[in-house]
Parts: sequence; C-alpha cells; structure tokens
Amino acid sequence: YVANEGINAQISVPTSNVDALQTTLYAIDWLDGVRLNIAVDDDGKSFYKLKIKIRKKIVADGLDDHSFDVTDCGTHVDVKKFNELLDDPNTITVDMRNHYETEVGHFKGAVTPDVDTFRDSLPIITDMLEEHKDKNLLMYCTGGIRCEKASAYFKDKGHDNVYQLEGGIIKYANDAKEAGLENKFIGKNFVFDERRSERITDDVIADCHICGESCDVHTNCVNEHCNLLFIQCDSCKEKLDNCCSTDCQDLMKLPTEERRKLFKGKDSSIRIFTKGRIEK
Repeated sequence: YVANEGINAQISVPTSNVDALQTTLYAIDWLDGVRLNIAVDDDGKSFYKLKIKIRKKIVADGLDDHSFDVTDCGTHVDVKKFNELLDDPNTITVDMRNHYETEVGHFKGAVTPDVDTFRDSLPIITDMLEEHKDKNLLMYCTGGIRCEKASAYFKDKGHDNVYQLEGGIIKYANDAKEAGLENKFIGKNFVFDERRSERITDDVIADCHICGESCDVHTNCVNEHCNLLFIQCDSCKEKLDNCCSTDCQDLMKLPTEERRKLFKGKDSSIRIFTKGRIEK
C-alpha cells in the first residue's frame, strides 16, 4: 500500500533469503533502517504475486489529518517495557484491532473494543478513556501501523502518557522468545493473508460460531455469494459442507447455472474479510 503518509508492504521470501532482502532494502537510502516484522509462523501460503495499491491512507481511520500532529505519536516500547507497563495498575491497555482479531487472541488484561473497523474503535475508546487521562495508555495492534495514528490521536485528546508496542504483536512474540521473557499474549495473532493467523500460544480462547465448541480457526463460507469470515470447527465444517449455514448449504446444492441466475445483477464481489459474529 502506497499513500502520502507512508508505505506498508508485506513480502514472502525463503528464510535463507531474509538477510539478503534486508541488505537490499537498507541499501536504498530512504529505506535504510526501516522496521521489518518477521512472521511468527508461515507455511508459505502468503503473498504469491506482486500487488501495488494506491490509497489515500494506509489505514482507513476517518480522521482529518490536518486537525492534529500525526507525527507526534506515542512512545515506542520494547517487549520488556511493554510487560512492565502491562502489569502496572496505573495502565490501561487497549487492543486497537477489530473484534474478529481479538476474538482469537489478545494480551492478558487488555480492553478489546467490540468493533468491526479501526474507524469505529476511535470514538468508542475516546469516550471510554475520557476519565482516565492521568493513567498510562498502552496500545498495540498486529504490526504497529494502526497504533502510529491512534497514539498521535489520543495524545491530541489530552493523554500525556501514551505508549505503543514497537512492531506490534508480530515483533513482540519473536522478541519475547529471543530474550527469554514471559509472553503475555494468549491465543492466535490474526493476519490478513491466506494463513489467517499465527499461533502464539496453545490457548484456544474462541468458540465455533455454529455449535459453540472451543475453536479458533477462521474460515470463509464456500458460497462465493456469502463468503462470510467466521470461526468453524471441523465437525460443523463437515456437517455444513464448508458453509456457514444451512441456507448457504442448500444454495450450493443447486446447479451452477441456477445459482448464477439467482444472483444475476446482484453484488457478488469477494469480500474475504466480511465480519462474522456469533449472535448473527
């Protein structure tokens, strides 16, 4: 993604080529020293082809960037400092991700707003923190991108002690392991590619959206006109033929031409990350 505020890129290379990639990137003066968040877990199913997308913003936040100093972001903290702040009773820790991300994994004791988008989370968190401006505000997200903007936003709202996890969950998990420090993240880290997630700990903190059994595996409904992203156990997956409901299952039993007629003229674009909730 390329925008006026910066560049956010993801790339897959064999492990043996990671050092060569870094050397190549750092040879470019304006990329020298750029942070690289190495995946915690990757089975080679991500990023097969080059895609370059021009965006007004890296993350759709709905904010007027001219109304505050977007470069005045919070203090970046490493894994050791993050753990210390997380344990501090004078700290409020906020997960800046969406409900379908926090549902399968989050830091112990973190506030996890029930939102569909980053844009939705900002006003909710603002109201929630209004009476706690004297406390430490500690925030985190997947790779640190959302926190760059959010931390500057909350500093502008009057929070003086704003901290953000350097490199996000991805870097934290690697650094904690390397330093021999306690990993305070439980469950899985949701990622936006074919992997769907990175296993951080063995804890399963979510449930199947169909039957309620313990499960944290995201899948998409096989009905391309639905394509709902939701959590489904193997048993329900088999029972519903990879669908999210009996309605979609019945549709998939129809001949292809008949399904096409039913949806002719309707928007049937692939929304890979359509959100799913248990009560829906």
